[in-house]
Amino acid sequence: MNFRNRVILITGAGRGLGLAYARALGDLGATVIIHDVGADSSGFGGDPGVAEGAAAKLRESGCDALAIAGSLESRNGCRLLVDEAVAVHGRLDGFIHNAGWVAYQAVEEIEEAAFDHMMAVGAKAPLWLAQAAWPTMRQAGYGRIVLTTSCRALYPQYVQQGLAAYAAAKMAAVGIVNVLAAEGVAHGIVVNAVSPVAKTRMWGVEGEPDELRAADVAPGVAFLASDACSEGGWILRAANGQFHATRAAEAAGVDYPRDLRAIRAVTADEVAAQWQRIAMPAVEPR
Repeated sequence: MNFRNRVILITGAGRGLGLAYARALGDLGATVIIHDVGADSSGFGGDPGVAEGAAAKLRESGCDALAIAGSLESRNGCRLLVDEAVAVHGRLDGFIHNAGWVAYQAVEEIEEAAFDHMMAVGAKAPLWLAQAAWPTMRQAGYGRIVLTTSCRALYPQYVQQGLAAYAAAKMAAVGIVNVLAAEGVAHGIVVNAVSPVAKTRMWGVEGEPDELRAADVAPGVAFLASDACSEGGWILRAANGQFHATRAAEAAGVDYPRDLRAIRAVTADEVAAQWQRIAMPAVEPR
């Protein structure tokens, strides 16, 4: 796989998973544009030295990398960020939206400002980045967009209490991927998501862990950002050097929305009486 002459923007690339993605793409020949506001683990504050330091490390190892600044928390900020990325070489072949954090607040404690901050970076920013990058990619007839979701939102058995705002943003990313993947088909723009697991600063882990390393997720993300990936609408689950692609799919024979090929009931009592059959896994015959 070769990214020569490709320009890829990666948000949250100063540390952790984002830096692992940047290193992987840089090693494959991409011009990597690192964006990271240098926020603390709660998503606040800033340190421009984080992105600059990451870019310098990559350059020392032979990668073509540079850092750019800017806020992701508004539509205009995202547009300015994309404009600056395009200005580097007159093109933007892809972006990976990795920026984010984990914030715990029980449902009775969620503050509107904290929720809005989470949604601004986790849900709004990827949409505004895509909107800003779309004309350039459409004109080129090529683009690769990778958003970030989480199994903590996708699968009830992995949910953690206190992550309602986080889960809302991560599920929003899936909806954005589904729609943009469909809109991108006619223009050669492929849009997917990654659901990564790695022991990074978000886990309170400093240094290199003995398992669940960020570098073991990076090959999957590099694939999603490459021209070898030609189909959108997927969620790539990635952890410990293992990968599984998934997406929701309708059951065979369904004529949505008129015939769900499902259990028929005309009263609430009938729904209750049939609930065990209604709630059976879709893989089991009805």
